[in-house]
Amino acid sequence: MDHSYEEIRNVMIDILAGREKTTYGPSQYGGLLTGAAEVFQRREGRTLAPSILHHEPRLSANDAELAREVFWDLFRQGIITLGMNDANREFPWFKVSSFGKKVLEHQNPYFFHDLDSYTKLIQSNVPDINAVTLMYLQEAMQSFRSGCMLAATVMLGVASEHSFLLLVEAAEQSPKYGSHFANIPKERTILQKFRKFRAALEKNVQADLPGEIKEDLDTQFNTILSVIRNFRNDAGHPSGKIIEREQTYVLLQLFVPYCKKLYQLMEFFR
Repeated sequence: MDHSYEEIRNVMIDILAGREKTTYGPSQYGGLLTGAAEVFQRREGRTLAPSILHHEPRLSANDAELAREVFWDLFRQGIITLGMNDANREFPWFKVSSFGKKVLEHQNPYFFHDLDSYTKLIQSNVPDINAVTLMYLQEAMQSFRSGCMLAATVMLGVASEHSFLLLVEAAEQSPKYGSHFANIPKERTILQKFRKFRAALEKNVQADLPGEIKEDLDTQFNTILSVIRNFRNDAGHPSGKIIEREQTYVLLQLFVPYCKKLYQLMEFFR
C-alpha cells in the first residue's frame, strides 16, 4: 500500500524527533528510508517487502520517490543539515539542525512545514480570513522558506495590522458598541489606533464578552500584536538588526491564535 506525502513526512518527523526507534537511526538517507518502512510496518501490522540484498523492510517505489521529496524539503526548510560530523561531511550522511531540534521539541497545534500546510492551518482556525490578509501571510511563508527573514517579518507585520484594521472597522459599525470606537480611524499611527481601541474595549465592551473571547485576550491580542509590530519595525527600517529564523518561525505560529482571537471579536461586534 502506498502512502501520501503527509503520511511519509509525519513518520520521518517522528523518527527525527526520537518518538520512533528504528534499526539504523536518523544518520544516513538510506537508513532513514528503511526506518520509515519499519515504522509503517509496525503501525499497520503487516510485513513490507524486504530489500533484495538485506532483510529489512523497504518502501514501495512510489513511497521511496515521495520520501526523497520529503527529505530534501526538510533540508530546504532547515530541519536537517547534510553531513554527520567531520569524518562524514556529505550526503548520504545528515543530522537534525539546531533549528530543527527546537522545532521538533516544541511541536504544537500550530505546527506547519510549507506554504500549503500553513495556509490550511490558518484557514482551519480562521475559516473566514480576509483574502488580502491571507495573501500577505502566504508571502510571509514563502519568504521564510526562501530564507528571507526580514521580508517574512515585514509581510507578517502587514498581515497583523490589516487584520487589526478590519477589527476596528467591525467595531465601528457595531449597532450596539460603534459609538465607542467612532474616532479610532482618525488616529494617525497603528499604535495610536491600537491603544485607543484597547482602552475603549476594556471600558465599554469587555464585561459583555463571552468567556471564550475573554480567555487569554491579553496574551493573544495585546502582547502578540505588540511583538509582531516591534519585529516588523526592526525589519522594515534600516537598523541592521538581524531577525533570527527561530524568531520568525515563532511569529508565524503566534499569528494563528492572534488572528483567531481578532475574528472572534469581529463576529461579536457583528
